[in-house]
Amino acid sequence: MKKTLPLFAAALLLLAGCASATATGAPGQPEKLELRYQGSANAVTLPELAEDLGYFGPVKLKWVGNTISGPQDIQSAATDQTDFGGAFTGAVVKLVEAGAPVKAVVNYYGSDDKTFLGFYTGVNSPIRTPRDLIGKKVGVNTAGANLEAVLDTWLKGQGLSDAEIKQVQLVVIPPVNAEQALRNGQLDVAALQGILQDHAVAAGGVHPLFTDVGAFGPYNGGPYVLRTDFIKKYPETTKIFVSAVARAIEWERTTPRDEVIARFTKIIKARGRKESTDTLKFWKSVGITRGGLISDTDYTRWEPWLKQEGYLKHDRIDTAKLYTNEFNPYRDGAPAVTK
Repeated sequence: MKKTLPLFAAALLLLAGCASATATGAPGQPEKLELRYQGSANAVTLPELAEDLGYFGPVKLKWVGNTISGPQDIQSAATDQTDFGGAFTGAVVKLVEAGAPVKAVVNYYGSDDKTFLGFYTGVNSPIRTPRDLIGKKVGVNTAGANLEAVLDTWLKGQGLSDAEIKQVQLVVIPPVNAEQALRNGQLDVAALQGILQDHAVAAGGVHPLFTDVGAFGPYNGGPYVLRTDFIKKYPETTKIFVSAVARAIEWERTTPRDEVIARFTKIIKARGRKESTDTLKFWKSVGITRGGLISDTDYTRWEPWLKQEGYLKHDRIDTAKLYTNEFNPYRDGAPAVTK
């Protein structure tokens, strides 16, 4: 079988109670002064950037480890192991449909003409058409998420039947190992994005079979989610978190590229996690729309795939229960300070 799906039911085993808070804050003051989160090795997340820029004010981040999987990250948030997590919009739909009490509050990644997801083969590979993928191994970071949705949707649009699509073999592999696995012949195709993609392209010997932005155009890929009880209990902290991330997005969108890379380098060196900064030179753009604002289209784009995979309880996605822009300072089109 092609699919090895994450067990979202695990996210329903919510840990008793919530993280302790400080005394209830006055309007504009945080009720919670520490936010637990998972990071990404050799990279700077938007919350990490926001904290370094001073956008969180008295609120501090507490790093509890790294994640390579969006579904795992939002399950950690849903089960109160962390305070926020980020994943593909389709993964958020699945988690909410499974009954997890989370809500998306701000987008944090996406694809544009500079930053996109690509499916790469070796330059000497015979794979050149969608049909050539039947029976082949495709490396992805996790099953049931953005990479699988993009691949299946593209294959469907290229005329492959559901039975043929199921014959494409997904191989779950850490993103940092995908390029080498492709070069070693362990994979026929590797899904690469961001800095890892640029590193592989710069090294040569790889060829893009297709890209998501080429297939679908620019789009927002995924949001950060908070538990609904967190939002209710800590509304001012929620506003600070969303505003900080939104402002960090605009800082990346409006700051010269070399300054962004220099800031990332400083942050990674200062946090002392024994990471490399070598790949930061490949950074190009934040890849998402203004302020990380969320729209219905971010979710309905994947409705056919979600329905096909059996992830929807009803025929249509109920976007009202999935996200809110209530706490985003850019929601009304007004300018917000980024510096």
